Amino acid sequence: MRKKAFLTLFFIIFSVLLVTVFATLFSIRPLLNFSELWDINNFFKVPMILLMGVFIIVFSLIFSWLIQYNLFKIEKRIVHKLNLLNHGNYNLEDAGEEANTSLFLKEDSNEIEEEIDLLRNKLIQLSREVQELSSTPKMVGTETKEEILEQERHRIARELHDSVSQQLFAAMMMLSAVNEKSATLPDNIQKSLHLIESIVNESQSEMRALLLHLRPVKLEGKTLKKGIEQLLNELRTKIQIKIKWEIMPIDTIPGIEDHLFRIVQELLSNTLRHAKAKTLEVYLTQNTQEISLRIFDDGIGFDTSVKKTGSYGLVNIQERVNGLGGTCKIISFPSQGTIVELRIPNTMNE
Repeated sequence: MRKKAFLTLFFIIFSVLLVTVFATLFSIRPLLNFSELWDINNFFKVPMILLMGVFIIVFSLIFSWLIQYNLFKIEKRIVHKLNLLNHGNYNLEDAGEEANTSLFLKEDSNEIEEEIDLLRNKLIQLSREVQELSSTPKMVGTETKEEILEQERHRIARELHDSVSQQLFAAMMMLSAVNEKSATLPDNIQKSLHLIESIVNESQSEMRALLLHLRPVKLEGKTLKKGIEQLLNELRTKIQIKIKWEIMPIDTIPGIEDHLFRIVQELLSNTLRHAKAKTLEVYLTQNTQEISLRIFDDGIGFDTSVKKTGSYGLVNIQERVNGLGGTCKIISFPSQGTIVELRIPNTMNE
């Protein structure tokens, strides 16, 4: 594409120069005989017309290359800025220094830069409005939607804890007692007992993850940093998994903190239920442009190109992130773990 554009530009400049040179030549010597153009030049020892042709071609090539090079620099900078905006990074200073373009391209370049800045400001305003809308409680009758969901979560969590969770614990205790006295039993029965114990143990882990998913959504007066650290410390005591974290204090709208806390809960719940990981890492950072959340695990991973019917958790997370004007990137391969990276625009400083 660029080669075609360069050739087009070259032929345009070549044609203009050719017409200009001959027009100038004939204006100086109107009665010029065409045969004079084929006379041998005393200095270069070549016909005058050939000398003029070489000069025009060389000049056209150099001039075309300079224009094309400047256009390429402008295009590269514009594409980079648009990519930054597309990924939720509104700090266009990251695009580097402004391209040093020729004077006749400077005006057009400045107009495009101004349009991109206007687009940036509109996106920042839109992100701010989306975040404020997401953090505003939605009323359903006399209660908010969040309050109704919270009450239902509490009810389901209590029922699961008081019934299913307790029954699983009792079954595990009985199986442990039976296995201690199973030495005299046939091998096939011992294998069946161990298999049942493994299934019950896995069900207990699934139940813990489900109860985590049903925990209160709101931070209840705690900061996001304290809420996440408290959650991770609790998991460390209940789940056999190595957890590492670095959580920065976050300065944003309280409603956004609740959304981020819920996203962390859902990501941890997904990891515990599906990843079968031995190590989990959580990082939460903030700069002037964005809030970044990264979660790593060394679990079984999955093929991100295959859509699963049971992947509601990840879909729900992506919807929450989109609702905050952010981006969600999931990198995973079978048997190689999973990386989830979220970026939320930090509109507090804009």
